[in-house]
Amino acid sequence: MDTLLFALNAVLPILILIGFGYLLKRSNFLKQDFIETANKLVFRIALPCLLFFNIYSIDSLDDINWSVIIYAVIGILILFALGFIAVFFFIEDKKQKGVIIQSTLRANFAIIGIPLAESIGGQSAVANVAIIALVAIPLMTALSVISLSTFVDEAIGNPFINAIKKVSRNPLIIGVLMGMLALWIRSFIPVDEVTQELVFSLKDNLKFIYTPIRWIGQITSPLALIVLGATFKFDVINGLKKQIVIGTFLRSILAPIITLTIGILLAKSFKFFDFDSSVYPALISLFGSPTAVTNAVMAREMKNDEALAVQLVVWTTLVSIVTIFIIIVIFRSLKLI
Repeated sequence: MDTLLFALNAVLPILILIGFGYLLKRSNFLKQDFIETANKLVFRIALPCLLFFNIYSIDSLDDINWSVIIYAVIGILILFALGFIAVFFFIEDKKQKGVIIQSTLRANFAIIGIPLAESIGGQSAVANVAIIALVAIPLMTALSVISLSTFVDEAIGNPFINAIKKVSRNPLIIGVLMGMLALWIRSFIPVDEVTQELVFSLKDNLKFIYTPIRWIGQITSPLALIVLGATFKFDVINGLKKQIVIGTFLRSILAPIITLTIGILLAKSFKFFDFDSSVYPALISLFGSPTAVTNAVMAREMKNDEALAVQLVVWTTLVSIVTIFIIIVIFRSLKLI
C-alpha cells in the first residue's frame, strides 16, 4: 500500500494539472492567444531560469555525477537507433519516418520530467535532471533535426548545420550553460575562514537578481503542465492509427523498458555507474516522459507530418502517465527510489 501511495503521489499532481488545463481550455476560460503566449513564457524565460537556479544550487562541480551524464547520452543514442530500426520495418511514408524517430528519442524532459523527478526524489533528483539537461537537450535536439531531415527531400538546408543552429539558439541550453558558468565562477570565490561561507554569492549579495530568478523558476512546472493540457486535441485522424500506435509504443513502453533496465544492470555490474535514489528519478524522467511538445513545431518547420507529431504528443502523454506509475511502483518495490 505504501508503494502504491508513493506512486500515486508522484504521478497524480502532474495528471491533475494537465487535466485542469484541458478543462480550462474546453470551457473557453483559456484562449488560444494566452496559451501561445504562456508557451513562449515557459520555454523562453521560466524554464531557463529554473534550470539555471537548479544548477547554481549544486554545491560544487565536484558533486556532479558524470556517470549519469554518460548514461543519458548512451540511452538517447539507443533510442535513436531503435527509432531508425522501427521505421525501416514498419513505416512507409517518408514524412512520417522522421516524426516517429524524433518521438522515440526526444522526451518532454523539461515540462514533465522536472516536476516528475521532484515528486519522486525531491530537490536532489531535480539537480540531477538539470545536470542531465546539459547534454540531453542539445543531443535530443540535434538528433531530432537529423531525423526529420534524413528522409524528406523538402527539408531545408544541411541537417547538421540546422542541428547546430537549433542547439545554439535553444533557451534551455542557454539557461543550463549560464548555470554551469555561474557554478564554475563560484568555485574560484574564497571562503571566509570564520563563517566557512563564500565571501560573495548571488544568494547573499545579489538577492535582487537571485530572488526573481528563483521566483520565475517556481512558476514553471504548474504553468507548463496547465498549458500542456490546454493544447490537447483528441482528433480522430484516418490513416494515422497504425503510426500513432507504433510511435506511442516505442516512446511510452519500449523506450523506458530498454533504457531503465540497461541502467539498472550497468549500476549493478560496474562501479563507475554510481546510481542511487537521487539518480533513478532523473533517469525515469528522461526515459519515461512522453515525447516533447515542441516536436510538432519542428515537424512543421522541416516539412514532415505535423498531424502525426501532434497526435503522438497527446497519446504518449496519456499512456506515459500509466507507464510512469508502473515504473515507480517497480522501482519503489526494488528499493531503488
